[in-house]
Amino acid sequence: MSNIILIGMPGAGKSTIGVVLAKVLGYKFVDSDLVIQEKEGKLLSQLIEENGDAGFIQIENDVNKSIEVDHAVIATGGSAVYGAEAMEHLRQIGTVVYLAVPYEEIQRRVGSLKDRGVVSNGKEKIEDIYADRIALYEKYADVIIKDWDIPIRETIKKILGCKEIKNGL
Repeated sequence: MSNIILIGMPGAGKSTIGVVLAKVLGYKFVDSDLVIQEKEGKLLSQLIEENGDAGFIQIENDVNKSIEVDHAVIATGGSAVYGAEAMEHLRQIGTVVYLAVPYEEIQRRVGSLKDRGVVSNGKEKIEDIYADRIALYEKYADVIIKDWDIPIRETIKKILGCKEIKNGL
């Protein structure tokens, strides 16, 4: 359990916080969205357009369940929680940290869903996508960080201060 896996909505800060956290710990940093793009040779938005939400979720699930790293911080895509096999795998190889950010702030940060390559899972509005995912983020999280409006260094301290993280390092 030497990995830290970050989950949350697009715009929650998973990649930004993940890079800094990896540097602080001396860990590798893995962005699962970039792993998917590299493996498939296409942008996320292209994969969603070509395969639809269900097809993309399957691709994402397959790629995420094959991630094998040690001493890494893994920033997942916001829709990773739709892949049950992948999430169970990620829980086995590390501690899952949910970066909880209020809907209003996510809406402000994200902008266009299509340009961002966000799986809508049949939902039209970001508030509906948000509502659809919250229960899944909470289900898979070992740790929930709710302090979204503090400096990154403070968020890192909060993550590293959690007993679940301390026990896994």
